[in-house]
Amino acid sequence: MKKFETFTIKVLERLLWESRLILIVAVIASLLASTLMVFLGTYDIITLIKKVFSSFFAGTPNIEYLQKEAIAKIIGAVDNYLIATVLLIFGLGLYTLFISKIEHIEKDTKSSKILMIHSLDQLKEKIAKVILMVLIVLFFKYSIDQNNWDMINLLMLSVGILLIAIAFYFMNIKK
Repeated sequence: MKKFETFTIKVLERLLWESRLILIVAVIASLLASTLMVFLGTYDIITLIKKVFSSFFAGTPNIEYLQKEAIAKIIGAVDNYLIATVLLIFGLGLYTLFISKIEHIEKDTKSSKILMIHSLDQLKEKIAKVILMVLIVLFFKYSIDQNNWDMINLLMLSVGILLIAIAFYFMNIKK
């Protein structure tokens, strides 16, 4: 009877340990979503370039409209790229923490420091920093899209940006 209990416990422990591999689904989904966001951001830039060139070749372009359109598209693309960064860091972090170490990250000394993750807290901190940057870009995009400002909206936007800046400041304080 003792051997059966020992065998059962070993099988259960092995099953629990191997269950971490289910996170490979989240890793693959994050990497695919990251790729999609890069393509969407690039598509925004390509359509902007086409629109600007076609406007110039068609005759007299409306420069003010093109500038506003360009800023909106570029900010949208930057937002997509930042979200792609969050998804990439998340996917690589999950893989590194739960599946296996990535040797290339450990060996590369100059470019992969942001991708080197050794704990779940470190992963959360890196993702939080990029998410704060996404929020700042979204606030910037929102402020550009507004046509009719009243004092309440301007005050709320300013307070929101201030709160994000304060949160970003506290995230960067060394422990």
